[in-house]
Amino acid sequence: MTCDHLVCANCNGRVSDGRCVVCRANRARLQEQQGPFAALSPAVLIALIVGLFAVALIARQALA
Repeated sequence: MTCDHLVCANCNGRVSDGRCVVCRANRARLQEQQGPFAALSPAVLIALIVGLFAVALIARQALA
């Protein structure tokens, strides 16, 4: 999740702008939680999973 479209309940501004203390704290918390797959879209993640599944099936066919 990114803070580009989140609206702060405290100041009614975008969290990405960091207008108030609450915005800045939430923006920092969201940036800490980003892992290695945070930048990938769900469609890319699904494609990676399908690709890995296909490779596993091909490897199973080759070994059998």
